[in-house]
Amino acid sequence: MASFNQGAGENRLLATLAGPHRRRLLADFDQVELRSGEVICISGERLKHVYFPTDGIISLVTTLRDGSRLEVGSIGHEGMQGSSLILGVNTSAQHATVQRSGTAWRLGAAMFRRHLGNNIALRQMLNCYMYVLMGQLAQATACSHYHQVRARLARRLLMNRDQARGNQFHVTQEFLAHMLGVRRVGVTNAANSLREEGLIDYRRGAVTILDGPALELASCACYRGAKDMYEGALGSLFSTRLRHAGAPA
Repeated sequence: MASFNQGAGENRLLATLAGPHRRRLLADFDQVELRSGEVICISGERLKHVYFPTDGIISLVTTLRDGSRLEVGSIGHEGMQGSSLILGVNTSAQHATVQRSGTAWRLGAAMFRRHLGNNIALRQMLNCYMYVLMGQLAQATACSHYHQVRARLARRLLMNRDQARGNQFHVTQEFLAHMLGVRRVGVTNAANSLREEGLIDYRRGAVTILDGPALELASCACYRGAKDMYEGALGSLFSTRLRHAGAPA
């Protein structure tokens, strides 16, 4: 599978684009700060913007009528928020909340649709991303039903590591309980088990991954499956961008 090395502060999807289409697209973006706990959009409401995170993490959350919440996906520097616009749908099916503060490139929904109509490379790339996102959402649903809390917690911590681009990050047990759809005691027991085995350190919401390979073994196969799905659909685009890295941006 193709790999892609990028510097901090770059969105992986936008990094695949090159030439005048890239320049015209980026000229219309604003760089914004994402603040932890900020609600980007509410399920069923009209989308005003799309976001391409460069440094933060956005959680996609489904809320049931009884108030129960479950994270069905998360978006970091590898993706975008507001992908339903690719399908011509102006509303979001999930709540989007900032999990980790950072930065993002933001574009108005109407302007984004215009770029989709004029930029074939952008549309092709985002069609591939939409395929990946739908597959990952389906996988997350199956994971929450069939896999144990400890394995799901390991998967979520590995995802945080990848999206934070580092082995240290902040996430509370209360947040993890909401995102995994379990009681807080379940997250506490699972985290203690991982800590006792020397896979992680966890102190007052500060997580340090001490043994990444062992944590991946403790995770369910969904972690690797999601990464393989992403690379299989989008890896060739990243390789093409790397081959043209010397071209003007």
